[in-house]
Amino acid sequence: MMNNVTEFILLGLTQNGQFQKVSFTVILIIYLITLAGNLLIMITISTNRALGSPMYFFLSYLSFIDGCYSSSMTPKMLADTLAVRKTISFRGCMTQVFLEHFFGAAEIILLTVMAYDRYVAICKPLHYTTIMSHRLCSLLVAVAWAGGFLHSTVQIFFIVWLPFCGPNIIDHFMCDLNPLLKLVCMDTHTLGLFVAANSGFMCLLSFLLLIVSYVVILRSLRNHSKEGRHKALSTCVSHITVVILFFVPCIFIYMRPAATFSVDKAVAVFYVVITPMLNPLIYTLRNAEVKNAMKKLWAMKVTSVEK
Repeated sequence: MMNNVTEFILLGLTQNGQFQKVSFTVILIIYLITLAGNLLIMITISTNRALGSPMYFFLSYLSFIDGCYSSSMTPKMLADTLAVRKTISFRGCMTQVFLEHFFGAAEIILLTVMAYDRYVAICKPLHYTTIMSHRLCSLLVAVAWAGGFLHSTVQIFFIVWLPFCGPNIIDHFMCDLNPLLKLVCMDTHTLGLFVAANSGFMCLLSFLLLIVSYVVILRSLRNHSKEGRHKALSTCVSHITVVILFFVPCIFIYMRPAATFSVDKAVAVFYVVITPMLNPLIYTLRNAEVKNAMKKLWAMKVTSVEK
């Protein structure tokens, strides 16, 4: 391996000084809302027995992954927004790639698990508690973590041995596969196909499976009562919205040959910064049980403060 690069220079989100200050403020506010929103969901679910079903068990882990996913990228992005020289070490860059794909792949698998949970709940309600036992739920979460680790390990072993022999300027605010491939001192056509196969195909296949599963679920709702249909539809719409917000940018970035476009930064901001903030909002605003549990949690806090 020929590697003369010890650090990379990130060009960041923008070169405009005024816009850098505005973007720092906006992204910081969104990041704090992301952490607070996802932490609130985890606390609400863990302290309320009424939210003990598998759906909320998975939702608490989704909130945890979203918080970790955003935290693996956003703090460095915020620091670089105010920095004159934006650099990241080779090891730091590889760590960033690993964490991005670890939490991203884990979320993909978890969203698939959540779709399966809704399928069993709606299509096989009499067998739901038997099928979705706590043991199976724990196993499925473990599979999500293991799958994320396997995927990101494959990615990092693929990229770390590539020859970086000179150019070290990345026109991005973070390290990612396609921007890094532009700096490699060899033909990257085959490497781009590998990225599309490993990351892009995983996103596309999972997305298609999820859409098909929700079509099956929605078709089965015709046999339910009006009240049951409304409740199940509300939950499914939340899930489908999150799936679309997560997978469409993922497919756009990775399901293509090795190339970078000017719009890539905006798409990356969306799935790194905005989507992790939207997930808790989408699930809480459309879920009466979560909203009621949060109101009870707030009432308990107010009561304890008054005492």
